[in-house]
Amino acid sequence: MSETQTVAATPQANGLAAGPREQLAVEGGTPVRTQPWPGWPVVDEEDVQAVSDAVRSGVWGGGEQALAFAQRFADLHGVRHGIACNSGTTALQIALSSLGVGPGDEVIVPAYTFVATATSVLLIGATPVFADIEPNTYNLDPASVERAITSRTRAIVPVHFGGAIADMEGFRALGEKYSIPILEDAAHAHGAVCNGQSPGAWGVAACFSFQSSKNLTCGEGGLILTNDDAVARQCRSRVNIGRVEGGAWYEHHLPGGNYRLGTMQAALLLSQLRRFPEQAHRRDQNGRYLDARLGTIEGIQPLRSDARQTLHSRHLYIFRYDSDAFGLPRQRFLELLQAEGVPASTGYPVGLHQQPLYSGRGLRGQLPGHPMPHLLAHNYSADACPVTEHICASEAVWLTQNALLAEAHDMDDIVRAVSKIRATCNRDKQEQA
Repeated sequence: MSETQTVAATPQANGLAAGPREQLAVEGGTPVRTQPWPGWPVVDEEDVQAVSDAVRSGVWGGGEQALAFAQRFADLHGVRHGIACNSGTTALQIALSSLGVGPGDEVIVPAYTFVATATSVLLIGATPVFADIEPNTYNLDPASVERAITSRTRAIVPVHFGGAIADMEGFRALGEKYSIPILEDAAHAHGAVCNGQSPGAWGVAACFSFQSSKNLTCGEGGLILTNDDAVARQCRSRVNIGRVEGGAWYEHHLPGGNYRLGTMQAALLLSQLRRFPEQAHRRDQNGRYLDARLGTIEGIQPLRSDARQTLHSRHLYIFRYDSDAFGLPRQRFLELLQAEGVPASTGYPVGLHQQPLYSGRGLRGQLPGHPMPHLLAHNYSADACPVTEHICASEAVWLTQNALLAEAHDMDDIVRAVSKIRATCNRDKQEQA
């Protein structure tokens, strides 16, 4: 997929020209922002009423609310089938199992992702294999994936990280070349649109999360989207204790569990969908505004995304920080930024392949019945993911999606805070020269 450059815009053109050196908040100066950022989740009386109605109905199981939500979510993404379940992790497990992935198989996942992307592989008896990411997008790199493919590879799981659609054309080409299915981890990509398509349309399926931090939430929940009728039947059965459509109550065809989404959670999601389109639009517009303004500051580079992505979910707003340009280590920059009222963080401190779980000692004995000899034979410490390791150590700066629900003029506070720190660094360098 093609990438778009950040839009050029001068600070002067936006009323953000650097004046005399301001005193930083940590030095006793006035913080750029003292007002709170929007809270999350957003709840109104209609949400409360929807859950209350579900409780008072006395029908706490049976799935009618969950079925209705799943179909509406599928329609939103232009995909035929939606299967709701109890978490994003479960969605990944169910989808992988429905693709026939199991013990002894390998699944390629990014080293830069939440733990569930890989844990879901372990929990079905397969082996996660980590590939590196693209430095300009933080999405899984198809070239790194191709180097990791072996005769045991049974699936590739790109993550649409932060809400930016991964290089699905590249992954589909790999899938066709090696006859490997592509499963999208879309936990960050609710409502995303690129080149007229949404998650679930590129891979054989896409998996979503409705955990409390996500752009659409009910506290805990998940969902699988697919256009593949056979995969949909498998997923529905595995979510519902192995039952099949049209079968008897006590008739079980697959080793499924009770992974159904609860009635109250589904009712809340249906209610939350009312405001989702407006929220998604606001996040994207504010993210594009930040791309244009922050991209003019030396040492700050917003992540790139496909020029054809008409709606970027912006579950995270991420920029690349250059400590050499600022003359400050990232941790000190973040301390200064937070003191100015901007709630930024480093994100993941290490790559997933560097987690204690993926040492031989960490895995040994943790998964009863797992084909451990093959899993333990994989040397995770030797996985080459230098881009991931670099950005975790010193580059990535995250803002969470709720900050992007503020007004457009609030984004200027983020720009002013970064500009204020940059101006201070410039002056300090001049004084030391």
